[in-house]
Amino acid sequence: MRAIAYNEFGGPEVLHVVEVPVPEPVGDEVRVAVRAAGVNPADWKMRSGALVFGEPRFPQFPGGEIAGFVDALGPDAHGHAIGDQVFGWARSGGYAEYALSSALARKPEGLDWADAVALPVAVSTAAKVLDMLKLQAGETLLVNGASGAVGSMAVQLAIAEGVVVIGTASVRNQEIVRALGAIPAIYGDGLADQVWALAPHGVDAVFDTAGHGGLPAAIELRGSTDRIITIADPAAAQLGVTFASGGPGPRPVELAQQVAERVVTGEFRLPAAARTFTLGEVALAQQEMEHGRGPGKVVLLINN
Repeated sequence: MRAIAYNEFGGPEVLHVVEVPVPEPVGDEVRVAVRAAGVNPADWKMRSGALVFGEPRFPQFPGGEIAGFVDALGPDAHGHAIGDQVFGWARSGGYAEYALSSALARKPEGLDWADAVALPVAVSTAAKVLDMLKLQAGETLLVNGASGAVGSMAVQLAIAEGVVVIGTASVRNQEIVRALGAIPAIYGDGLADQVWALAPHGVDAVFDTAGHGGLPAAIELRGSTDRIITIADPAAAQLGVTFASGGPGPRPVELAQQVAERVVTGEFRLPAAARTFTLGEVALAQQEMEHGRGPGKVVLLINN
């Protein structure tokens, strides 16, 4: 099968299409014939060597989000049948024609592959941080980067629980934030003044998904560093703010399924159409993700 691999850390040019054996599922694993693979910030950070877990071994096979058909079942796999349309979290190597997973949701009819693969990481990361913030109905949450994949999911999950959300985005993405149900604000200089005007008593919690140096304004609005969490700003430790990663942990398969169904019914929405690439265009796809050129999910379409 075709897969993407790299044998050293570096720029997008180290990514190559290689031929490798089709993986065999063991235990509770399910093999998926991949139709779409999500491209995430962690992918290019690991490829560049900026994010390393343990002693690096090569080749490495990127990709943690997949959508496709169930192709084979491990001896202990339950809840799926050959041919089911699914989406979820790959064990590794999701940029490939086949990948293994033990955390898959059923893809509803009416949801295309690119939209389905936009959900796993966004849902799991947003849900994890919202749980850490311990929000209550009626409280006000500031989401920095509300038009992105994780930010838009956090906005909608919080609003569904009765939380008032102020969402920051660039000038061009203000209507996206408003359409998600949040009160839009423009990030950058003057952010604190904008939010004070919208929430004179300040905010109860802050979820920073974008970085952009927004943590000082968040601390001013909170009056402290408590209940502020970032997944994007490396200055967090210096400022005494909690940094959370979307790394290993429980996978909210049931929640992802519910969100997918709500996307189909129109109760939830994705911030923009996916930006799609072929497997052979993986370097371009990671460049697109690394430089943040638009609000839509970056997706590799495979065997479509």
